[in-house]
Parts: sequence; structure tokens; C-alpha cells
Amino acid sequence: MTLLSEQQLRERVERLAELDRESCSEGEREGARLLARELESLGAFVSTEAERAHGTYWWPIGLATAAAAAAGARGGRSAALVGALAAAAVADDVSAGPHVLRRALLRRRTTVNVSAELGDPDAPQTVVFVAHHDAAHSGLVFHPELPRALLRRFKFLRRAETTPPTMWGAVYGPLVMALGSLVSSRKLRRCGTCVSAGYAVAMADIGLRRAVPAANDNASGVAALLSLAHSLAADPPAGVRAILLFPGSEESFMEGMRAWARRHLAHLPRESTCFVCLDTVGSPRLLLLEGEGMLRMNEYPKDFLAFVRSCAEEAGIDEVLGLRFRNATDALIALKAGYRTAMIGSVDEFKIPTNYHWPTDTPERLDYSTVDDAARLCRRIVERLSARAPAASPVGERAYAAR
Repeated sequence: MTLLSEQQLRERVERLAELDRESCSEGEREGARLLARELESLGAFVSTEAERAHGTYWWPIGLATAAAAAAGARGGRSAALVGALAAAAVADDVSAGPHVLRRALLRRRTTVNVSAELGDPDAPQTVVFVAHHDAAHSGLVFHPELPRALLRRFKFLRRAETTPPTMWGAVYGPLVMALGSLVSSRKLRRCGTCVSAGYAVAMADIGLRRAVPAANDNASGVAALLSLAHSLAADPPAGVRAILLFPGSEESFMEGMRAWARRHLAHLPRESTCFVCLDTVGSPRLLLLEGEGMLRMNEYPKDFLAFVRSCAEEAGIDEVLGLRFRNATDALIALKAGYRTAMIGSVDEFKIPTNYHWPTDTPERLDYSTVDDAARLCRRIVERLSARAPAASPVGERAYAAR
């Protein structure tokens, strides 16, 4: 299959981890240039698209929750309106909505999406593999020992199949404050004010910290897709068009993927297109998510999950099943647009990604056998799609971006 070796995977992770890849930064743009050069060297049709983006999430959420906390501290009926507006703004921001508040903020920064097309551009089936290349800020709320200490102490919690709703408080804090102000309940108002203030402080802490090396999240996913690119370039699939997409600004709530979707989804029929997202695949065991979403849980289509699971079984890959994350990845954009979508990640024995958004997310801490498993699984998905495709059309020169 001519996939990259584990040493070659590590070299690509190290190359990216050396860059300060904060969303919308020069480091992110340099990472995009590195990816484009390697993909072009394989003979792939490569597209690099610069998009306007805000580049953070701590400003929109921090401003909304700070406004709710300030209004709650003052009290009065006007606090109810401020709290309701703050809750609506946060709900919109964390659920991949219109992003009204962040659109009102300055958007003079640029993120970069890189995509490469391999295989038959006229094929009857298209599979889009996605792995973001930017890096997250750290913050005390991401300390890796916080959830693990709790899970060691209360082992029954390990049976949970859905992660805690970490962003609910940013919505319900302002709402509770608004309700307390509306019904003149000092207890409710104070409770909502304290929760809102806590989120505002947490967002400020995140904003003041540097981006992490982001080896696991998500240089690991990028390396796996580069491995797939080498394999597809050496042995192009028949009857399948493969698009390898590397969005920027995923860590600012999927801004790069949203921009790519606005440009390209109209040219990708739902009935013949599927998406596979790789995010944080360097922990000990691969994970096939059942659903995700910060507020509302969005379930992945069962039939497509069964297909991906059967591909993993054929490749001899053991995946963790049955988990749902109260987070959001680039896969959510395709899923909400109605495409067959799967999200592949990885977890440790606590069912948590290792070194998530923490300075210890460095190349030497990755499990490269898991990264290789992710690449092998993606290659098997392409092979299965190719095997069941109608007779392949002659390979043309037309690129998907020009359709």
C-alpha cells in the first residue's frame, strides 16, 4: 500500500509541531505551505485557499459570558435581556450556527485551507478525508489530570459513553441569571452570575496562553492523511475520487471547514459523496465516534459507521466504539449538511485523548502505531469504495474546484 513508515509519520509530526500553528497565524500559513509542497510533489492537484476568519473562540464566548456576569452583578430587569442575548450568542457560537457575534467582531485575519485531489476526477463516488492543521491554545481547564483523577477515584464513571457537557454552563449560566433577574430571585441571579463569571475567567485564561505543539491534535491526523496521499499517488483507486482536505482554524470552531463548505459543497452531491474526518489519532486506541456536539448531540449515520467499522475489521484494527463527545470537530459541518460522515479519533484507557490542548502534546508522546492504523483504515475505506463502484471512467484532468 506504500503508506509511510512510523518513522516517516513522526518526521511529519515533528515538522508541524515545530511551528506555532495558532489559528490564523503565520505559523498556520507556513504549515499550509509545507503540506501543499509535499502534496504537489506527489503529482496531486493541490488547491490553497485563503479565507477570512476570526481565529478564536475565547473572545466571542468570553465577551458574552462576561457581559452576563456584569449584568447579573448589577441586577435589574435589564439584566434579563442581557443574559438572554448572551446565552443565544454562546449557543449560536458553539453549535456551528451563523456565528452572529463573531461576525460582528473584527475579521481581518486569514486562515488557509489546503486540499488535494487524487484518483479519478470523473469517478462516480467521492470521498473527502479531513484533518485540520492548526493548533489550540492551552488553559487550566484542559489540565490532563483533572478528568483522570476523577476517573481514578470514581471508577464507575468510566462506564459513561458520553463525555461531560463542558460548554453547557456558558449557555445556561447566562440563562439562569436572566431568569433570576426576571422573577426577582436573588439566589438564581447570583448562581447564574457566578457560572457566567467562571466561564469568562476560563476564556481569558485560554486567550492569554500560547498555542500548544499540537502533535496529537492534530498533526497526527495530518500525518495519517499524508501517508494516505503517498499511497493513493502510487496506486490510484479506480472509480473513486479522493479529496484530502486540510482546513485551518478548526480550533476556532471549524471556521476553515465552514469556509470550504461554503465554496465546495454545492458541487458535491450528497448521494455520491462521503466524508471521513481524522482528528487526534495519536492516542493508544482508535475511536469511531457515534455522535458529537457541544449542545445538541448529532448522531453519525449508522449505516456509514457500520461500513467504516467493517473496513477496520478487515484491516485488523481494533477501535473503541459507542462513545459520544460533547465537543465539535470539522466532521460536524459535513454531518449537519446531510452527508454520510464518520469521525475517527483516539483515546487512552480513560476514554480521553492524550495531552489534549496541553503543552505536553509533543511528538515524542504519540503512539505512531495508532497513527499508522488511521492511515491504513483510510486506505481500506478507499479500496472498499473502489471495489463496489461502477466501471471507472477514464481519468480526466478536470479538478473538482473548477466544476
